[in-house]
Amino acid sequence: MASDLEGIKTPSKCTADFCLIPIGTPTASVSAQIADVQRLMKTSGLKYSMHSAGTTVEGSWADVTRVIGQAHTLLHEKGIVRIQTDIRIGSRTDKAQTMEDKVAAVEKLLASDQ
Repeated sequence: MASDLEGIKTPSKCTADFCLIPIGTPTASVSAQIADVQRLMKTSGLKYSMHSAGTTVEGSWADVTRVIGQAHTLLHEKGIVRIQTDIRIGSRTDKAQTMEDKVAAVEKLLASDQ
């Protein structure tokens, strides 16, 4: 059974939205930790966008999941002993679609409301 799984590849591209939550920080604010994550995202070479409740990132499945794991390690190395992350990952095979494309499709529908 395990050998059957080895032939299954991951999607070539995906978009992930993740919300990393450091637990046990000295204050209620986690902006310093989120800034550290954003610095990591900037150096990752991946396309990303921070929003008020997380970060959206695009790339290969391996690259996207690796950078989220690296964010955990980065904060652990800075003394955060516990981190909880919610991740939503989407992939599709029928067409190429960026995070901007998804937003533009909804904005186009909203524009027709006027």
